[in-house]
Amino acid sequence: MLQKPDPHMTRKRYDRMARLYDFLEWPVEHFRFAAWRARLKKCIHGHRVLEVGIGTGKNLPYYPEDLNVTAIDLSPRMLERARIRAANIGRAVELLEMDVQQLDFPDHYFDTIFATFVFCSVPDPVAGLRELKRVCKPAGRLFLLEHMRPGNQVLGLLFDWLNPIVVRVTGANINRRTLENVRRADWRIQVAEKLSSDVIRWIEAAPE
Repeated sequence: MLQKPDPHMTRKRYDRMARLYDFLEWPVEHFRFAAWRARLKKCIHGHRVLEVGIGTGKNLPYYPEDLNVTAIDLSPRMLERARIRAANIGRAVELLEMDVQQLDFPDHYFDTIFATFVFCSVPDPVAGLRELKRVCKPAGRLFLLEHMRPGNQVLGLLFDWLNPIVVRVTGANINRRTLENVRRADWRIQVAEKLSSDVIRWIEAAPE
């Protein structure tokens, strides 16, 4: 069984992939992911907003105008790509190198928190989601766009079998039970919409 990666291993893996990351994901980003990311424009709001795992900045074009966004990522090289993209499109954003499992923010700080395709690669996703609950205001909201283990028994076993290979190549777990992890972190799930079968879902949650 593949050992769960620590944050240092995850950082090194995404640092290594940063330069080619957008190129490798272009087909699925162009034909599927971009349309789903566009939903963020209608969802993220408030005085303080946090994006977790900004990566190369693919969500930047979908930030509402004049929004005060702080964005974090574990990988400094991914942040470099995000900084370039933000400058190219004229988007102001505070970019910080930070581990979602240990956030340097006070309790009840953010109005809206969002992440897209992030919790497949967080070493301890429940710990990360609990940290997000800590820094979220009691009336705040969490928005996630995530891929996860399919509910179909045969497909689920296939994803389990393939997962060690995918993790080694890309750093992403394809068999995460993300809905269960959100509940285990004491978020109250309000929406769990299926976007592509039950593998990719749009999740909206509030602090319990």
